[in-house]
Amino acid sequence: MTNAPLMPVATAIWLVENTSLTFKQIANFCKMHEVEIQSIADGEVGKGIVGYNPIISGQLTREEIELSSKDEKRPLNISQNEIQISANQIKEKKKYVPLSKRQDKPDSALWLLKNHSKLKDSQIAKLVGITSSSVKAIRNKSYWNYNNLNPKDPVAMGLFSQKELLESLEKADRRIKREQKQKSN
Repeated sequence: MTNAPLMPVATAIWLVENTSLTFKQIANFCKMHEVEIQSIADGEVGKGIVGYNPIISGQLTREEIELSSKDEKRPLNISQNEIQISANQIKEKKKYVPLSKRQDKPDSALWLLKNHSKLKDSQIAKLVGITSSSVKAIRNKSYWNYNNLNPKDPVAMGLFSQKELLESLEKADRRIKREQKQKSN
C-alpha cells in the first residue's frame, strides 16, 4: 500500500511547476485524477496555493524525480524514510488545569506531604504544578494561607495520574536506598 504525500494538492502544484513529469505520474503520486492535474497546470485549480516541495519534506528524492522524468511509464515512489520517534523524545504536555482547580494545588501539596513524606519538595512541586518554595512553605507551615488548607487527594482531583504518583514514589524509594547505601559505606 502506498501512501499519499503530505498536502497532495500543494505537492502536485510544485511538481507541475518544477518538473517535467507527466500529468499521469503526478496524479498517481498525489492520489488525484489526471484531469485535476491538468486543471492545476492550466491555472484553473490551486490559485493562491503555494507549492509544497516534496524533496525538502523527505517524501521524494531528486533521483526519484529524474528517473521518472526520463521514463514516462515509471511511477514516482514515495520515500519511506519516516522519522522514528523514541519514547524518550515524546514529551507529555502538561494538561490545562482550570482556574477552579488551581486553588486546590496547595491542598494537594499538603496531602502529599502528609501521605507521602518520602517525596522531595521538588517532586511534589513537579507533580502538583506549584513552586518548590511554596511546597517548602507548606512543609514549614509558613505558607501564607496555611490555616485554610485542607489536604485533598490530587489523583482524585485529576491534577495528575496514579501512574505519575507511583513513578515518583519509586524514584523516591531508589533515592532513599542510594542514600542509605552511601551512609553505610
